[in-house]
Amino acid sequence: MTGRYEIVLYNNKICYRLDVKRNISILRGDSASGKSELIRLLEVYNSNPSSSGITLICEKKCTVLNEENWQIFTQSYTDRIFFIDAGNGFLTTPDFADTVKKSDNYYIIINREEMPNISYCIDDIYGLREISNSGEYRLPKRIINEMYPLYENLVTL
Repeated sequence: MTGRYEIVLYNNKICYRLDVKRNISILRGDSASGKSELIRLLEVYNSNPSSSGITLICEKKCTVLNEENWQIFTQSYTDRIFFIDAGNGFLTTPDFADTVKKSDNYYIIINREEMPNISYCIDDIYGLREISNSGEYRLPKRIINEMYPLYENLVTL
C-alpha cells in the first residue's frame, strides 16, 4: 500500500480529519487531546457501522489493533490502516516491529513512549488540534480535530 490517504471519522459531536502518507504515523499529545476518543469511536464504528451513529470516510478499511487481535489481524488483513492506542505491550516488541516492516498496511500509533524497534520518520510524528467548526460542516456544536506535524520547520546544521 502506498500513497496518501485522508481519513474522516465523525459523529454528531466530534470529527477527526487525518491525512497519512507513510506506513507509520505517530500521534502524540497531552492528556484529553482526543487521541483515545479517536480509537474509541473507530472501535464502536467497526463493531456495528450501520447503527453506531458514526461515519467513516476513507478509501481503505480502518481497524483498531489491541493485545488480543494484533497478530491475527496483521497476518490476515492487507491493504488496511491500523490504529493502535497507547498502552499495548506489543508496540515495543521485536515481533511487532518485524510484522510492520514486512506489512503492506499503514499504522497510526498513539504513543508517547519510545519504540526503538520501529523505524519511523520525524516528519510522521503528529499531534491533534481543534480547528474552527465553521465552514463546510455547519454544525456549531461539533468539535473538529485534525492532525498537525509536531516537528516541522526544523533547521538542520
